[in-house]
Amino acid sequence: MITTPLIQAANEVADLEDWGPLAEATGAPMQTSGYTMWSGENNSEAGIWECTAGPSYWSLEQNEFVHILSGSMTVTPDEGDAFLAGPGVTFLVPVGWKGTWDIHETIRKLYVLF
Repeated sequence: MITTPLIQAANEVADLEDWGPLAEATGAPMQTSGYTMWSGENNSEAGIWECTAGPSYWSLEQNEFVHILSGSMTVTPDEGDAFLAGPGVTFLVPVGWKGTWDIHETIRKLYVLF
């Protein structure tokens, strides 16, 4: 159990782990990498995620809090309006959400799954 705050300059973390190809990719293969800062009960975790450009389709089994550090993507829910997410944009994707993330350029985000 973590008992003190974890301080990390997320934009400066260079040694991300290779997390392999993105299973949710719907076009050409997309490569992911990341760094898990914390993991807890019920598959909850927080970290840094990076992914190369391309379209992907998601059906979330957990809530996800997202803060974009670099890059950009268009988020299009199956039901609702699309929005552009770029550096500084923060959003929450609820459990059960389904839709497309069209990543325009390599993206890096902070995430919390819960």
